[in-house]
Amino acid sequence: MNTVIAFILMFGLLVFVHEFGHYYVAKKTGMLVREFAIGFGPKVFSTVKNETLYTIRLLPMGGYVRVAGEDPEIIDIKPGQHIGLTFNEAGEVDQIIVNNKAKHPDALVIEVERIDLDHDLIIEGYEIDEETKYSFRVHEKADFIMDEKATQIAPYNRQFASKTVGQRGLQLFAGPLMNFVLTVVIFLILANIQGVPVDDVRIGSVVDNSPAEEAGFEPDDTIIEIEGQSIGEWDEFQEIVQASPEESLEMTVLRDNQEIPLEVTPALVETPEQNIGQVGVTLALEKSFIRSIPYSLEETYRWSTLILTNLGKLVTGQFSIDMLSGPVGIYDATDQVVKTGFLNFLTWTAVLSVNLGIINLVPLPALDGGRLIFVGLEAIRRKPIDPQKEGVVHFIGFALLMLLMIIVTWNDIQRLFL
Repeated sequence: MNTVIAFILMFGLLVFVHEFGHYYVAKKTGMLVREFAIGFGPKVFSTVKNETLYTIRLLPMGGYVRVAGEDPEIIDIKPGQHIGLTFNEAGEVDQIIVNNKAKHPDALVIEVERIDLDHDLIIEGYEIDEETKYSFRVHEKADFIMDEKATQIAPYNRQFASKTVGQRGLQLFAGPLMNFVLTVVIFLILANIQGVPVDDVRIGSVVDNSPAEEAGFEPDDTIIEIEGQSIGEWDEFQEIVQASPEESLEMTVLRDNQEIPLEVTPALVETPEQNIGQVGVTLALEKSFIRSIPYSLEETYRWSTLILTNLGKLVTGQFSIDMLSGPVGIYDATDQVVKTGFLNFLTWTAVLSVNLGIINLVPLPALDGGRLIFVGLEAIRRKPIDPQKEGVVHFIGFALLMLLMIIVTWNDIQRLFL
């Protein structure tokens, strides 16, 4: 049960932060945000506030922010169509009744001759069986009423396409950016809870029954020499130890201002890539808010680099698609991490957050990176790309991503039962 709660909270946080980035910039630049959704599929919860429908959906496979103009509008009224109109106190149309007009006896029913809800915000037409032509101003926040459900109209200045290249690019980039910000914040929290690594090679803890304990290492020992060579950084220490499995190493530690010689033989540890040595010590940590800030940025950069490296190996075929994990695999990994403690769970959340940010910037159709490519091409060409052609490309990309998700999920399920 703890894993279920942890997974829901983690998933909700990652998706919420990502989609909030898109949502915030869209709102600030005047776009009409029709929906802010966490998850896909059937609605579990929904509420409407300030023009936007907020939903939580059943399938934990992501989320989305639906901005007016990104997709074709659902309701399209043609000349000759009969519609009902209601008016506000200023005499402007505030409701356009598309069907079930009999349920709105106070509405004025007209036959449409011309309608422009993008720029002029005007409806021209005739009352039924009348020859007098009327022209009605439409309020910029008027609603379509279709099947007794209200959908706000989207004048062109509220649509995604009406904004500048910079505004659209920022709206698309803001989602991944927020994932990087979340990663930095989580590492900052972790650094202030457990501390940041010290600058020298000072031991924080010694694992029970490890080669280091058998050799006589103690917490707060500072390793200053290995095989007669001065050592000043933890990475140097790790590199030498990992390259020397089952080989005796002479080290000198500084303990209470005294130099003490110790001899240790790193244990052999087998990994998928190579065999390495380990002695069973951890680096000491110290609490410092000032140092925690660059540390959080460095950790975010380190994990970003690692993820990009692995992504490159996947593209070049060095990694198999079978190594990818979807929601099922992430849930299983979360189950293992939760058992090791809350701080490790926070680290896992930070890693997934930066991973989500990077994956969304991959220049593939339907992803933020793919859509940024189209915005960039428009900036270069100095004219917009045909929305229908772009829509087809993103649709195909989305279908392929869903296919990949199905394959990855199937592999995750198979691994669980092997």
